[in-house]
Amino acid sequence: MNINDYVAKYDPQNQFKVLEETYTQIESAWQNEIDIEKLKTKKFRNIIVTGLGGSAISGDLVQNFLRDEMPLPFSVNRNYNLPLFADKNTLLIVSSYSGNTEETISVFEEGIKKKCGIVCITTGGKVEEMALKKKIPVVKMKPGFQPRFALGLSFFSLLKVLSGLGLISDQNETVERIKNLLMLKGKEYTRENNIAFNCAMQLIGFIPLIYSAADVTSAAGYRLKCQFNENSKLHAFHNVIPELNHNEIIGWETYSNKQLNAKLINILDETYHPQVKKRFEITTELAAKQGLDYMNIESEEDDFKIRLMDLIFLFDWITYYTAVLRGYDPSEIDNIHTLKERLS
Repeated sequence: MNINDYVAKYDPQNQFKVLEETYTQIESAWQNEIDIEKLKTKKFRNIIVTGLGGSAISGDLVQNFLRDEMPLPFSVNRNYNLPLFADKNTLLIVSSYSGNTEETISVFEEGIKKKCGIVCITTGGKVEEMALKKKIPVVKMKPGFQPRFALGLSFFSLLKVLSGLGLISDQNETVERIKNLLMLKGKEYTRENNIAFNCAMQLIGFIPLIYSAADVTSAAGYRLKCQFNENSKLHAFHNVIPELNHNEIIGWETYSNKQLNAKLINILDETYHPQVKKRFEITTELAAKQGLDYMNIESEEDDFKIRLMDLIFLFDWITYYTAVLRGYDPSEIDNIHTLKERLS
């Protein structure tokens, strides 16, 4: 079958088109008029992004994207409660695409009690309802997507909030470059025998093990792991160098593909510390000696921020193609729906 055949057979909600048009999400988020003037008078000491799943990954990505620019302690909260240090000097960014994520609503309520400076990024739901009652700023995103397929909206909305508050420098030029790149790559990845499709073909029958570098590409690695889970209906595992060299590396001493038929995916970047580059080489060599197959993935763009978003986009396509090649609908998340029904 060709790509159009796979899309027609296994993608009834046409996430293929959503991915191809991801650049339009960037346009929507960056052109969106937001009113956060009341927060500009506050002096924040830390920033917390609270959310789950596809609504939280934008916070992780910002940590990598702005790793040399973020002036305040920045954390991502994935829970029902705020950390104890959160107070009136905390900028709390409530991120929920649906606006109805129960853990995020719980944290939102606590943030109000603690008198945090709050801004909400959502399409509506209870989050918007609560925010309007309390006159809390809301950044409205375009509705109609699954959260994990709306990263262009959530990430660039978060980036715009940080820029709008003067916490980071102007990002207009970078955002324009990313938008244009994803427009081109969106066309490229729809063609036959493209790199994303070919990578997916190499992964069929394997469990992906993803290695990235702490604080540099860790968000990209975690995003790839989660996209394999949700899009491809696959278990996948992620760890970071150098930490994994102090524990997980020992597991390769007794690795056998009879125990776990895995394939290693190394996420590489030219800005890695020289010792981190060596660690990737040595770790991969030790794993390969035990019979593990691997692939290295690296962007060739000339700017780190562009490279990071280039990788994220490629990974979304790889996991999409892994889904349809395995005969699964990339939109289906039945176990999550079952869990939510049982919890309610």
